[in-house]
Amino acid sequence: MFFDARAAKLLKPGEHLVVDGCDGLRLVATASKQTWTYRYKSPDTGLMKQTAIGQYPSIKAPEAAAAWDALRKLRAEGIDPKQHQRQKRKPTLGPAAAEVFTVRDLVDDYIAGHLEQERKEDGAKAARRALERLLEEEPAFADSAAAAVTRATCFDLLEDRKATPTAAQKLRSMLGAAWARALDSGRLDQNVPNWWPAVQKGKLKSKGKIVGGEHQGQQRRVLRDAEVGTLLAWLPNMHELGRDTMQVYLWTCTRGSEILSMRPEHVAEEKDGWWWTVPKKGTKNVRIAQAVDLRVPLIGRALKIVQRRLNAVGQSGYLFEDVRGEQYTQHDFSTYVYGLQPYSEKVSRRESEGLILPVTHWTPHNLRRTSRTMLAALGCPTDVAEAILGHLPPVIESTYNSHTYDAERRLWLKRLASHLEKLYLSHCS
Repeated sequence: MFFDARAAKLLKPGEHLVVDGCDGLRLVATASKQTWTYRYKSPDTGLMKQTAIGQYPSIKAPEAAAAWDALRKLRAEGIDPKQHQRQKRKPTLGPAAAEVFTVRDLVDDYIAGHLEQERKEDGAKAARRALERLLEEEPAFADSAAAAVTRATCFDLLEDRKATPTAAQKLRSMLGAAWARALDSGRLDQNVPNWWPAVQKGKLKSKGKIVGGEHQGQQRRVLRDAEVGTLLAWLPNMHELGRDTMQVYLWTCTRGSEILSMRPEHVAEEKDGWWWTVPKKGTKNVRIAQAVDLRVPLIGRALKIVQRRLNAVGQSGYLFEDVRGEQYTQHDFSTYVYGLQPYSEKVSRRESEGLILPVTHWTPHNLRRTSRTMLAALGCPTDVAEAILGHLPPVIESTYNSHTYDAERRLWLKRLASHLEKLYLSHCS
């Protein structure tokens, strides 16, 4: 085992330090403390989990290593270390103590009764991980009575996480919703305050993404026409999956999650041409009662790509499938695009091959924003453009206007396709 105390002292909030010779043992830093954690694969689900061991420097490295070794042995025996520690922490002072409704109970109830019922699988999984990580890092908070949590406790907990403001803001929102659910269900007395909506309000603002170690600020990047033409001419340098995904983004204005969830049963030829119907459950509007399936006319390159992929659907059943035979995901595509940027850590490997994007500082979602901006520049009416994007109209308008805009969608996406082809040709000439 090797532990660098000097490196531990220099850890910044949000960073962690691994310990050589102790696979899975980490020292995780927040704004106010450093916590030993054990990161492992659940013996039940195979998913990554972690459990807190204790605070550094109160617990020295050799002590943390000994605790890690004990937890590792439990994991090898098929026992989940986190569940084991949770059982050990349960009070044993008799029936009265066992009836205390703890923060852990409240959060577990919120996860089972709301997150896993109302959110999509990936979103529920990410939210559950964030909440469980909090309970692991803050065992005293987790095992305290939910009714006794003070405003100061809420403030300090979020203050410790201000280094990652977006994550802290999401955590604040989920905890507020969890407390509200407990109050609504009667698990908490109606006089117990829900401090979360008021604490740190307006103070957890993102500073924007970090590129090359520097904050870029909040940006809504829209690629200029010349940049789009340059990218279209550079497409042969991308692998086929990335190339196809990028073009469908531009030619349809849809979201990456919608594109990469496309299946053969979603595509059909109708009287006026080919259509791709995104089921409501696959859109961002899944929980909105008045939302419907998203209808997307397939025009130009988007149609050619979809028809080609329809003839090569693999074992996953998705049109966009990776070499492993699994669905190609939005995360996969975003990671691929980032890896082609000149500020990526992978740039040294790709530079000799010429695989560096000629247009930089953009993300896949910027492609959707770019095509929407092009529609506006071409004169597309706002209501039609918003229908193409799958955005819902205001409640009062949606109550009285049930027009589907199918003909208008096809008309304006044809004009967009024509404009994109002109940009490509102008760059090649």
